[in-house]
Amino acid sequence: MRNVRPVKIRECVLDGKHIYIQSMLNVRSDDIEGSVRQAVQLEKAGCEIIRAAIPDMDAIKLIPAIKNAVNIPLVADIHFDYRLALEAAAAGIDKIRINPGNIGGIDRVKAVADACKSRNIPIRIGVNSGSLEKEILAKYGSPTPEALVESAMAHAALLERFDFEDIVISIKSSDVNKMIASYRLAAEKCSYPLHLGVTEAGTERMGIIKSAVGIGSLLCDGIGETIRVSLTDDPVREIYAAKDILKCIGRRGGVRLVSCPTCGRTRIDLIGTAKKVEDAVKDLDKDITVAVMGCVVNGPGEAREADIGIAGGDGCAVIFRKDGSHRKIKEEDIVKELLAEVERL
Repeated sequence: MRNVRPVKIRECVLDGKHIYIQSMLNVRSDDIEGSVRQAVQLEKAGCEIIRAAIPDMDAIKLIPAIKNAVNIPLVADIHFDYRLALEAAAAGIDKIRINPGNIGGIDRVKAVADACKSRNIPIRIGVNSGSLEKEILAKYGSPTPEALVESAMAHAALLERFDFEDIVISIKSSDVNKMIASYRLAAEKCSYPLHLGVTEAGTERMGIIKSAVGIGSLLCDGIGETIRVSLTDDPVREIYAAKDILKCIGRRGGVRLVSCPTCGRTRIDLIGTAKKVEDAVKDLDKDITVAVMGCVVNGPGEAREADIGIAGGDGCAVIFRKDGSHRKIKEEDIVKELLAEVERL
């Protein structure tokens, strides 16, 4: 495991022991009511840190409104105008995301660092392929992993000059291989917490695939303290995708569903059944494995490690338990009976 310098965002401690799930509001920043409503939805879905764009002074109003409605930390996403960072800090923001290279001269960076330090507000340095300095691009010829990491380390060093070390770093790319290589290099060069994400990952289908490969690979390497699955979609979907990635690598509890891909032996509507079961258990706080299998060949056999499951028959199914007990049920009762068994566990 990586030796991480802990950074605290209210009650959240970024030290690698818990991977925090983040998302970002995508309601217009001037829609206070809509932003608050979405923030509440995200918290209910399992979001642990929320980020909101603060593009102008009017958007500062979002900060107290959202903080009064949810119990999780709020991050201000700020570009170009350092005064927005100062106002966000004064308004009670829990964390600020900036690129120190695009908010002006050294005196402005120092002003932000001083304001955050006096209030114990961490700063996330956000670097991506489109934000590299001209001299670094000229040196490397393109936004290579080495270029991205050099930019991030330079920004961190700038904050360190002002005795500021409550730093989180993100180095994002829409290229999965480049993203993985960048974070691996950053993990070697610093001990600051790393926020993982494949930026501009796309719509739900490809966005989840890219994020699972990129984020999942790094987490399996012991790299990453917070994650965001970036989707061109409802951000609530980002939360469920993130939770699923964490479940897959054993870093988060909850119901794990295993189901077979079906074959010519299948005699029940297994695809429809699996989808219904998946939707029904997605919010259950039970650290169990549920199996939905098509036949007795890959039912109790291949899914013997499941806590509870069904194996389809011809218009019927068998519910089986890890302890070896089983009973036969009708096809139309599969979902109801299986969920009843899950509730009893």
